[in-house]
Amino acid sequence: MLRKTPFPATALTLALAPAFASLAAQAQQPQDAPRITITGSAATVAPSVAGFGDIPLARAPLSATVIDQRQLHDAGISAFGDITRLDAGFTDAYNAPGYWNQVAVRGFTLDNRYNYRRDGLPINAETVIGAANKQRLEVLKGTSGLQAGTSSPGGLLNLVVKRPREHVRAADVAWTEDGTLEATADLGDRGEAFGWRVNAGAARLDPQTRASRGERWLVATAVEVRLGERTLAEAEVELSRQSQPSTPGFSLLGARLPDAKDIDPRVNLNNQSWSLPVVLAGRTGSLRLTHTLLDGAERQLDVVVHGMRQRLVSDDRIAFPYGCGAEAAFDRYCSDGSFDFYDYRSDGERRTSDALDLALKGQAVLAGLKHRFNAGVLLTRYRARFGGQAFNFVGTGTIDGTAVVPPDPALFDGNTHRDERSTEWHLQDAVMLTPSLSAWAGLRATGLERDSVLTDGTQATRYRQSFTTPWLALVQTLAERWQVYASAGQGVESEVVPNRTYYTNTGQPLPALKSRQFELGLKHADEAIDWRVALFDIRRPATNDFHADDGAPAAGDCTDLDPCTRRSDGSARHRGAEVEGEWRAGAFSLRGSAMLLRARREGSSDAALNGLRPTNVPARSLKVQAAYNVQAVPGLAWIGFVTHEGERVVLPDNSVATPGWTRIDLAARYAHAAGAYRLVWRVGVDNATDQRAWQEAPYQFGHAYLYPLQPRTWRLSLQIAG
Repeated sequence: MLRKTPFPATALTLALAPAFASLAAQAQQPQDAPRITITGSAATVAPSVAGFGDIPLARAPLSATVIDQRQLHDAGISAFGDITRLDAGFTDAYNAPGYWNQVAVRGFTLDNRYNYRRDGLPINAETVIGAANKQRLEVLKGTSGLQAGTSSPGGLLNLVVKRPREHVRAADVAWTEDGTLEATADLGDRGEAFGWRVNAGAARLDPQTRASRGERWLVATAVEVRLGERTLAEAEVELSRQSQPSTPGFSLLGARLPDAKDIDPRVNLNNQSWSLPVVLAGRTGSLRLTHTLLDGAERQLDVVVHGMRQRLVSDDRIAFPYGCGAEAAFDRYCSDGSFDFYDYRSDGERRTSDALDLALKGQAVLAGLKHRFNAGVLLTRYRARFGGQAFNFVGTGTIDGTAVVPPDPALFDGNTHRDERSTEWHLQDAVMLTPSLSAWAGLRATGLERDSVLTDGTQATRYRQSFTTPWLALVQTLAERWQVYASAGQGVESEVVPNRTYYTNTGQPLPALKSRQFELGLKHADEAIDWRVALFDIRRPATNDFHADDGAPAAGDCTDLDPCTRRSDGSARHRGAEVEGEWRAGAFSLRGSAMLLRARREGSSDAALNGLRPTNVPARSLKVQAAYNVQAVPGLAWIGFVTHEGERVVLPDNSVATPGWTRIDLAARYAHAAGAYRLVWRVGVDNATDQRAWQEAPYQFGHAYLYPLQPRTWRLSLQIAG
C-alpha cells in the first residue's frame, strides 16, 4: 500500500484549477505573441561548475550543455533521466522507472555518489531529484578532475537552484497518459534588501506501465538578504519525497535476444500483491555568503563561503527477477521465459552529505595580463548507514508478468556502512595572453579518507590517499566569431580491494586510477547559427583479478583455495567526435547534435578482453529538435524531436547486441495573453509511431537487463505566469 503524503497531487491540482479556469476565460490573442526558438548557445553562459565565472559557452574551451526549464517543458520532461533525449552525448545507463536515474556521458556512466553537484557543491544522487525548484541543468563533459576530487571521467551534472527575482507568479498543471497528474507553483519577489522564492510541486504518478502507481511532492524556499552594499547572504531549503514501485528490466532468454516487438512494454515484472514502493525522501539546505572586497574596472575580488547539508532516507524494495537457476545461467533469464524471483528489501537507508567551500573569485591585471581566477578549498564529508537487507529466493516468475510467488522479508543479508572525508584545494585561472590568445589552467589537490564496514562489524576497510589533477587549455580566436581550442586534463577515481578472504591484497587501496582526456574543438557563433565540433580521447584505467599462483586472469573464479590479486590492468579508451549546432531563420529554428564513439578495452593482460566494447554504450547517437512558428497564428509553434541511437552490446563478451532504433516525438505550443497573465498550452505525443525497440541494455549486478522504449504516450499541460 502506498504511503500517504502530506502534499497529495490532487489537492494542489484542485486548488489551482479555479484560477486556471478564470484566466483561460479571459484569454485574448495579442498581436505580438512570442514565438518559440530552439535555444542556442551564443548567449548561454558556460556552466558555473566549470569555475571560470560568467563566460559565454561559445568562448569557453570545454564541451558542455545547458538545459533550461523551457526546454524541459517543451520536451515534456519531468524526470532528469529523460535529458538523454536532448543531447547526443548523453545516453541511458540503467534508467529504471521508479528508481533513481543513471546517465552516461561520452560512454562513461556518471557515478551517482561523485558526479553530481548542486549549485557547484557535491551531492549524492542516489535518490530522485525534483525539478520544480531547478532553474537549469548544466552538464560538463569529459574528465572533471579540475572540478571534483574523485569522479567518473564522463563529466559532471550540476543542478542550479531557482533564486529570488522580481515578481514571480507562475503555475503549471500537466497530464500524461494513462493518468499522471502534476501541478507546480512558483512564487517570489525581490526588493533592494530582501528577496524570496517558494516552489511547490506534487504529482499523482500513474504511467502506462502497470503496477506503477505512486506519488511525489517537493517544497522549496530560497531567500536572500542584502547586508550592506557589498555583502549578500543566500539561504535555501528543499524537502521532497517520492513513493512508487520500480520497474525491473527484461533480459535475454537463454542465448536468445527476444524481439522487442514481442514484448509488451507496459508489463511490470514487479507486480506481486506484496510488492512495496521504493520510497526516496530528501532534505537539503544551503547557505552562501558573498562579500565583495574589490569592485573596480580592472580589479574585482569576492569572498564566497558556501555550505550545504543533504540528508537522504530511502526504502528500497522490489520483487526482483534475477537469473535462471534451472539452467545455471545467472546473468540472464531462462530459455522458456521464466526467471528466478527474489524478495529484496533494504529499509531505512540513510545518506548524509556535507560540503563547505571557501573561495576567492575575481579578476585582476598582473604583469600587463588580465586574469580571471578562482581559488579556495572544499571540505566534504559523507556518511551512509544501513540496516539489514533481504535478498531471498521466493519462486519462479515469467516474462508475461502473471506468476504469483509468496514473500520472504527475512533480513538475512548484511549491508555496508561508509564514511568519507576529503579536502580539496583548487586553483583556476584564465589569462589573456594576447587579444586573440588565452590560456586556461587549473589544479586540484585532494586528500581523501575512506572507511567501510559491514553492518555486523566485520570486513572493515580503511585507507587514506592523496593526488593532484591538473588541467590546461589554449584558446585561439581565428576571427571575431570563430574559436579553436585544445585542452588536456586528468580525472581520478579511488578504489579499494574488497575485503574478501580470497584476495591476497584484501582491503588495500589500488593506486589512484587517473583518467586522462585530450580534446580539440572548434566553435562558431553568430545571430543566425551556432555550431561546435569537439574531438576527444579519454583513457580510464581498468582493474582485473589474477590468480595468485600463476598470474593468469581469474575471470571471476577466485576462491579461498585459489586466491587472486586485484590490480590495475590496461584501460578503457573512449575516442569520438561530437557535433552540435543551432540554426535560426525566420519562423524556423533547429538544434541538433551527433556523437560518434569508439569505446574499446585496451592494454589488458587478458588478450580476450582487448578490443571489446563496453556494455550498454551506443557507438552513434543523433538528437534533433526543430520548431516552426506558424505565421498565420501568432504564438503557435509546431515542435518535433528525433532521437536515434545505434546498437548496444548486451554481454561483456560482446556476443549479443540490441539493434539501433529511432524515436519521433511531436508537440505543439501555444502562447497568448490573458489580461495581465501569459498562458502557454502544450500538447505532445512521445514515440508518435509507437516504435518497439530495446531502449537500453544495462549490465548490472552481474546480470544483463533489457528496457523497452515506452509506448506511444500523450501529454497535455498549461503554464501560467504573471
